[in-house]
Amino acid sequence: MSKDIAIHSWPGSYYLNNEKRWESGVLSLTRTMVRFVSNQSKESLAGFRLSRIVDIKMETSSFIFSTLTVLEEGNVKHWFETRGAESQPSKGRQLINLVAGAQKRLEDTGRVLSHQGEQFDNMMQGLEKMDSDLDVADKLLSELESPSWWPFGKLPWKQQQEAKAEDAVGQPPQRLRRPNRGSVRNRVISSIPAVVSKGADSDLKPGCLLVLVSSVEVRDTNCTLLHRFERSEVDEIRVHSPYEITVRQRFIGRPDVCFRLLSAKMPEALTVLEMQYKRKWNLVPSTTCSKRLLMLLRPTHRAAFKMLLQLKSLALEAETELERQDEVLDVLTNSADRTTMQIGKHTNRIKRLL
Repeated sequence: MSKDIAIHSWPGSYYLNNEKRWESGVLSLTRTMVRFVSNQSKESLAGFRLSRIVDIKMETSSFIFSTLTVLEEGNVKHWFETRGAESQPSKGRQLINLVAGAQKRLEDTGRVLSHQGEQFDNMMQGLEKMDSDLDVADKLLSELESPSWWPFGKLPWKQQQEAKAEDAVGQPPQRLRRPNRGSVRNRVISSIPAVVSKGADSDLKPGCLLVLVSSVEVRDTNCTLLHRFERSEVDEIRVHSPYEITVRQRFIGRPDVCFRLLSAKMPEALTVLEMQYKRKWNLVPSTTCSKRLLMLLRPTHRAAFKMLLQLKSLALEAETELERQDEVLDVLTNSADRTTMQIGKHTNRIKRLL
């Protein structure tokens, strides 16, 4: 008998980690392998040798529906849902697929908003350059209108022109000002109580951790700000356990700013921090801690809770960007109107000089 011939097969679903969704197909068992093949693409989505299996058991995903989990060497966990899930999807799987679809649409919207925001920023830079050029033109025109060889100050027609311009405009044109982004960026996504220490030798003190759209804040029990890590300033988030992390900001020539936080509710913040700071994420290489953390942070383990927090984060970031772009659009509109008026005035001045 060939080792690749299936001893038994079951219809079911397999959880795609990267895409955060369930894929229907067939789970098959051979003499040496476990394999799952998609019904739609006919491709093998999972395949591993029986000798690599560390643990097999039934678990509850997000406390909604039961699944068969297979733990492979290297802490790789596979989630399968059998019992005809592809023909009659469970309420839990429907919920997770619905949330995953909403998350994908929000991510697509975020990319479009980001591209649109870059275009607005380029327009702002172009108007600033135009505003600077118009200031230079104004100085040159003023020198031409009041030449050094004219002994009586300003030319008579120049004085009449300035008086009319002041009556018509009332106020001189203001320079382009960028919108204030501070108020729309300080949206709290997650807030948890925590025991806080600054550096390795600092005493432990009660406080709290706030995860915002644009930063991470550490505060004491009186809500006094101890330190704000702007999103671009976070150099490392080291995860010691599911309940303890270290946030670090590095400097050249002076000590790093480092806070260590311990909280029973840390898993709530970790789901957001992992998404916002993936490139700064660092797991402590401890077998016990890593296993517990990987079990905790698996997308299907408490998936609905984690995905809803991610949706909240994406929605707040999208709202923040929309409000910023709305402010930028107001500035662009007003600036374009002022620039048009200035160009018209300069054109009339040039015609008089000619």
